[in-house]
Amino acid sequence: MKRLLLLLSIFIACRSFAADISVYSQRPNDPEAFYFSKEKYGIANDGSTDVSEALQKAINELKKAKNFGILFIPEGKYKISKTIYIPNAIRLIGYGKKRPEFILAKNSPGFDQVVPDDKGKSKYMFWFTGGIVEGTQQPRDAGASTFYSAMSNINLKIEDGNSQAIALRTHYAQHSFINHVAVYIGNGRAGLFDIGNELEDVSFYGGDYGIYTTKASPGWQVMMVDARFEGQRKAALHCQESGLTMVNLQVKNVPTVFEIDSNYSDRLFVENSRFENISGPALIVSNQNNSNNQINFRNVDCSNVPVLVKYRLSGDQVPVSHKIYQIKNFSHGLQLDNMQAKAEYRTVSDLVPLSKMPAPAKNDIPALPAMENWVNIKDLGVKGDDQTDDTKAFQAAIDRYDNIYVPQGWYIISETLHMKPKTKLIGLHPFGTQLKLAESTAAFSGFGGPKALIESSVGGANVFNGIGINTGAYNYRAVGLKWMASADSYVNDVKFVGGHGGLSKPDPASGNQSQQFYRQGAGRISSPSNPVTAQGVDLAWDNQYWSFWVTNNGGGTIKDVWSASTYATSGLYVNNTSTPGRIYAMSIEHHVRNEARFKNVANWKIYAFQLEEESREGTDAQPIELDNCKHISFANLYMFRVIRINEPYHSSVRNWNSTDIEFLNMHNYSQIKYTTNVPVYDINKDIEVRPWEFQRLVITGTEKRKEPLTDEIGKVQQLASGFEFAEGITRDSKGNIYFSEQRLKRIYKWTAETNTLSLLADFPWEPLSLATDSKDNLLVVFRYKPQPGYLVNGQQEVPKTYPDVKGTSFAGYGNNSFETRVYSIDPNHPEESISLLQKVPMGSVKEVYKALYTSNRWRDFHDFNDVVISKPALCFVAPDGKTVIPEQYDLARGSSILEAYPGKTFYASDEYDRRMVKMDVATDGTLSNLKYFVEWGEFGSAVDAKGNLYVADGQILIFDKDGKEKGTIEVPERPSTIQFGGKDNKTLFITGRSKLFSVRVE
Repeated sequence: MKRLLLLLSIFIACRSFAADISVYSQRPNDPEAFYFSKEKYGIANDGSTDVSEALQKAINELKKAKNFGILFIPEGKYKISKTIYIPNAIRLIGYGKKRPEFILAKNSPGFDQVVPDDKGKSKYMFWFTGGIVEGTQQPRDAGASTFYSAMSNINLKIEDGNSQAIALRTHYAQHSFINHVAVYIGNGRAGLFDIGNELEDVSFYGGDYGIYTTKASPGWQVMMVDARFEGQRKAALHCQESGLTMVNLQVKNVPTVFEIDSNYSDRLFVENSRFENISGPALIVSNQNNSNNQINFRNVDCSNVPVLVKYRLSGDQVPVSHKIYQIKNFSHGLQLDNMQAKAEYRTVSDLVPLSKMPAPAKNDIPALPAMENWVNIKDLGVKGDDQTDDTKAFQAAIDRYDNIYVPQGWYIISETLHMKPKTKLIGLHPFGTQLKLAESTAAFSGFGGPKALIESSVGGANVFNGIGINTGAYNYRAVGLKWMASADSYVNDVKFVGGHGGLSKPDPASGNQSQQFYRQGAGRISSPSNPVTAQGVDLAWDNQYWSFWVTNNGGGTIKDVWSASTYATSGLYVNNTSTPGRIYAMSIEHHVRNEARFKNVANWKIYAFQLEEESREGTDAQPIELDNCKHISFANLYMFRVIRINEPYHSSVRNWNSTDIEFLNMHNYSQIKYTTNVPVYDINKDIEVRPWEFQRLVITGTEKRKEPLTDEIGKVQQLASGFEFAEGITRDSKGNIYFSEQRLKRIYKWTAETNTLSLLADFPWEPLSLATDSKDNLLVVFRYKPQPGYLVNGQQEVPKTYPDVKGTSFAGYGNNSFETRVYSIDPNHPEESISLLQKVPMGSVKEVYKALYTSNRWRDFHDFNDVVISKPALCFVAPDGKTVIPEQYDLARGSSILEAYPGKTFYASDEYDRRMVKMDVATDGTLSNLKYFVEWGEFGSAVDAKGNLYVADGQILIFDKDGKEKGTIEVPERPSTIQFGGKDNKTLFITGRSKLFSVRVE
């Protein structure tokens, strides 16, 4: 008996020690923070006196003084006897060799009684709220707009006589979490009521329940990593529509692990976990065989778990005879084995007996370095005062030190910060601590390729934690974070500021919230000459590159990231990497065209990925693009369109050429009827997956195209659909076809070798038309709007004035507020090869390989005949040095640009007068000798190898060299631009309004 008691005491001591490990062992020095100290608040931290009033006072003072920030809690024991209310954007963070502990005193008033009018019927130690609670004021529960609230590195204990006590109420939203917290519930009711956003390294001991929860306040899923539950009297977790996504969950000595509330469904995902000594069913399922009920257990080790599942409605159970076993895969719900499979309700139980219990799963979240190795960046001369340019001092600190603590402050940066291979930047509040670009920072302004505010090393073990990234509203070239670090790297608690989730700073003079409000989190420019809105649309939206760019074999662990800057092309772009990556709890929202894009990506696991489209900016946004990806899994993927949207969208996930993509628990929804029509769509194979909710779907990559392609001559076949307005078509020497969408700023490539389409680029520049030079560089004619606030030679950047603008009314109604420019890219490396084409005098390139002229001109003042053969003053020169694009205003409206080869006939469309003309091409690329050809003409035309002219005008009309009509190609949709391509250049490719077609002509 003595030996047993000794072992038990050692076990309890070890357990307590593990739960007491302090992540922040020293006092963080942060001038912007508040400290719950004896000196300031007159309290004792030995557990002898009640600190309830002082603690609430400290929290409320911080909120009033700063609006967002951190209250640091020193090591010690703190007795409370009433509910403590934590308003939005306030974080309580403990520090010391041991975690501080808050103790609910024995028999605290009201904590032993059911609270009938309360949602949870209980009383709470700590309640996260939507605002300050004072006096007799009733609390406003945290909700979908409660951001940045947290408790970290603090333990909680409920003493006897508090039978209805719950330690935490946490119904908040993004960047709100409970991390590094152990809750000793004792005889209390539960450790936590109403989950929100994210939990990491949490332990719950005792209580009726560890967690008792309804769905999160925004209706989203919740991520939990490294959680322990032990000794609950009823169930470790009681839940309804929780969307719990759990990795490394450890549960022992309880009757039930998950108890789903009666008549409710849930989406539960559990991986790399262990259950021990579960006396009743490990899982109680209510709505059996319902598409909303989605259960996935993967690699869960079990010891003494005799009943795996019980179904409430049928009474059926899944008993297990093995004493020790592994759940390799238990899944229950609506399943599709591939994109063309019939959706069926199934239960899969793949259980393997074990001889002994394996060791607990290893934590895959990198630990922060020990605090004694941190260097405070403010001790190195970096100001963070939202005024001083901190770039040089910040980079000097990175160059010298590996482990850098970045206290709260807004740090102005004017050039890219480069992390070294071991650089770890550690902040503790992603809105209070920001790296920030001033508006129109020179290095990030005007036209150019993507330029990161901060970038990781290549292949390093970098950490970027608890810091916001603010690229402002007007910095056209900006990328927030470019990540190229290794599988051991870590990005955590990062907010990409701008768009939504902004907070104002208080005005120190008045004590009120400042009128200088950083609207939705980003600095704004507004003046009569530079309005920020027009007809409800923000003119700054969608003018930057991607907020978060993972590339060049970057990977690692990415956790608790909120990317909602409406000024960015998309919230996340991952490309060109096979390095393993793990995303835990990422929220991507409020972008105009695209939320998240994956291209050439392999070996990623993505958990609790949440996407949302807002009405004003995101009605046309594509939530997820998967392009040439493989070996990727999504667990608990939620895709949502807000109640304010008043039109549907085609698809939530658009797939291009991907294989082995597994979706486990998909939730595709909206409160309104205008949700997305199709949750998953394969654009090349024209396959739609129709069920909105399902437990499993695999894109195998072996699915067959809905309509097989054919080489039958004369048959028009649809290659792809779903475009807004496809145009700008061109080809390269290999027969590959390129086309674009102007407003949605996308460039596509049809690869002749594989007969597949891909999304080549989605840069923040409107592509007007495309061409290639003799070396197959892709040339992009684009619309460039001068950046407000960006000075060139000390003057505000203004658009060019074109001498030929007077002949067309198109130049009116705002179509003169931009200029037309041309950039080139290498199609194999588009992001890294963006280069602006320079202009030279027309005629200075003596031996022109080809000149590129717009296919169609709208000259409603009837000067077409003069303008089309006029010699422009300047031309753009392609990288090959011998392909030119004469600069003319009509490039701004033309739907494509066509090749004019010296010595050959060139055809163009007089779009207004509806005719095609032909001209001669001189050696310098100029045009002459205009002759009317046929009285047909609209946007596009093309010439085949025999010299026949194909004219897009409602249908496609074919004429020989003499203008004699030879036939018509009828197209299911009005054609816009056309071009010959394919391996042998004998296939005509056609962009319709929303579709891409092809037809074999010989």
